[in-house]
Amino acid sequence: MRLLKTALVQQSCTADQEENISRSCEKIRLAASQGAQLIILQELHCSRYFCQTEDVTNFDLAVTIPGTRTQSFGLLAKELEIVLVISLFEKRAAGLYHNTAVVLEKDGTIAGTYRKMHIPDDPGYNEKFYFTPGDLGFTPIQTSLGKLGVLVCWDQWYPEAARLMALAGAEVLIYPTAIGHDQRDSQEEQKRQTAAWITVQQGHAIANGIPTIAVNRVGYEADPTQTTAGINFWGNSFVAGCQGEILAQASADSEEVLCVNINLDQSEKVRQIWPFFRDRRIDQYQEISKRFRD
Repeated sequence: MRLLKTALVQQSCTADQEENISRSCEKIRLAASQGAQLIILQELHCSRYFCQTEDVTNFDLAVTIPGTRTQSFGLLAKELEIVLVISLFEKRAAGLYHNTAVVLEKDGTIAGTYRKMHIPDDPGYNEKFYFTPGDLGFTPIQTSLGKLGVLVCWDQWYPEAARLMALAGAEVLIYPTAIGHDQRDSQEEQKRQTAAWITVQQGHAIANGIPTIAVNRVGYEADPTQTTAGINFWGNSFVAGCQGEILAQASADSEEVLCVNINLDQSEKVRQIWPFFRDRRIDQYQEISKRFRD
């Protein structure tokens, strides 16, 4: 049995980047002290979720990859001998930016990167203003712990992305996330949204016979322009097994380091009794590449 001890770092963020990073590093150390081999941070964990507004000064938050930020987190990964998944606002070139996840190996080197493919543009989530859609495809990142299917936040609503990662050999799906409630929504609507978010990812786990991890931020962040009521990030970071069962789940309102053992061998057993890959009608799926079937 291949057990992968994984830690999810659910955190709130302030306007002080150095404070956020320092607290992240403390939580990474705590997770490592509990035996975690793979540690995952939430989406854009170095800063507040700046995409609530369209402000060109926020481009100053972007960093190069590789760069000082990947180097510092890489040194920590090397010291603790862990595989670490971080999420950065990448400056690729002047006027060209991405929302990028970086996987750091146990020796501190970059094992691979993933640029967020699906970019939302909704009230409070003005990401198209900042991020160019990814161009690295849905390719798992090979690490010493296995093949990691790293995706980012809005990608988690798309079964195509999960399927392509699984078909390419990903052994686990990983979603660094920043999602929360509009304060103006009713309690009933907020509950429906959170439940839908969990359920769709359980569906990815089931449909692909693969463990799925979502790491969300937590806490309230105001809209600097007061155009919206701000976002209350709903936490609930979780791990689903390859039959969709919830293996562990964090709270809705508190910072947390959530550690869980993931059985990487279970996928083969589940795929033997639920052979979805075998029964796919790949000869009949051409229409899926169209925007809409009129």
